[in-house]
Amino acid sequence: MQIAKGQKIYFASDNHLGAPTSEASKPREKKFVAWLDEIKEDAAAIFLMGDLFDFWFEYKTVVPKGFTRTLGKLAEISDSGIPIHYFVGNHDLWMSGYFEEELGITVYHKPEEFTFNQTTVFVGHGDGLGPGDKGYKRMKKVFTNPFFQWCFKWMHPDIGIKIGQYMSVKNKMISGDDDAKFLGEDNEWLVAYCKRKLQDKHRDFFVFGHRHLPLEIQLNKTSKYINLGDWIHYYTYGVFDGEKFELKKY
Repeated sequence: MQIAKGQKIYFASDNHLGAPTSEASKPREKKFVAWLDEIKEDAAAIFLMGDLFDFWFEYKTVVPKGFTRTLGKLAEISDSGIPIHYFVGNHDLWMSGYFEEELGITVYHKPEEFTFNQTTVFVGHGDGLGPGDKGYKRMKKVFTNPFFQWCFKWMHPDIGIKIGQYMSVKNKMISGDDDAKFLGEDNEWLVAYCKRKLQDKHRDFFVFGHRHLPLEIQLNKTSKYINLGDWIHYYTYGVFDGEKFELKKY
């Protein structure tokens, strides 16, 4: 993808809209929509790196109620011709076509590599990558199992969505509350993951969410790991202008 002069690529992650309640997250949603409204003026593309919602599950004809401001703004931006790329997180991994069909947004279920003006950027949500975190990795295998999803879909949405919202808020293994603490560079499992990927191929930047911490860690002389933080405590986002990548606060 070529970035024209004056254009930028934007990255954001971990809004967790709907948590702890729909009403309590409304001010954060309005702030995020205001940000989207600003960046659409010079955005070449927008990358949403997962956990936009605290819980999201798509039934065949039903999606969770709410988030009208966010979905409407994303539809407007997508309709204007600005590509939006969405990487599912551990709270919204049950996406199965709604964003693509209704909003024209490309959805990814695993990390991907992009090239912007000869700069290679490896991006993903970040959950379940690297060493450790074995409990969540086992849980993710259950959640992504087609049979489990089929069983869940047979629940009435009023029951299924309520259970999902409760689990997302209460279960720390799912909610990521324990991930919001810096472990030290040697113990950061996403840093270990990035360094392992560099053994196979050079990438200029690795960009992830999930950790809820704004981080910039130099992996070697020419490669950097960036974590985007969140829109709960930090309101941080990434900007790439074709040459440099910056973390900024809204």
